[in-house]
Amino acid sequence: MIEPQPAIQPQQSTGAGSANGKKRRFGGTEAQIRSALKFYKVLAYLTGAMLLLLCAELIARYAFGQYLFAGGTDAVTGQPFGLGFADAEPQGVVGGLNLSVAVLIVHGWMYVVYLMSNFRLWSLMRWPFARLIVLALGGVVPFLSFFVEKKFHAEVEAELAANPQAPQRY
Repeated sequence: MIEPQPAIQPQQSTGAGSANGKKRRFGGTEAQIRSALKFYKVLAYLTGAMLLLLCAELIARYAFGQYLFAGGTDAVTGQPFGLGFADAEPQGVVGGLNLSVAVLIVHGWMYVVYLMSNFRLWSLMRWPFARLIVLALGGVVPFLSFFVEKKFHAEVEAELAANPQAPQRY
């Protein structure tokens, strides 16, 4: 009787992959990983910048009682209001766009997209779950997204360079 054999014979690793001799396996091709890395990098910087704006807005609101407004009418003088800070209580501007609230909303939605980019990169790289948590914290801890992006970008590039055959799936 003939014993069934797999269509592709497993190749012995020469140790060029990871330290334990196993070949590194990615969840996608090199092009997919590089695309996810670029998307993550852009969103890390945008989300980090919006988080810094959010922190400045929260300091202005809670430390000084000021909102950032664009347009509207000054509630005290009745004159048109351009762009600047106005009192939160009592309301300093009537009918203007509250940019403080806009910063909150934009950062919130940008963080959701940032989390999607984190998940995409994490799943393609097949990292442990703890790294996903560190990636996610980059959008809520000021300045952390810049440091985490730099560290993980270098790590992805190093893993791709150390394992040139691993991401070729097709």
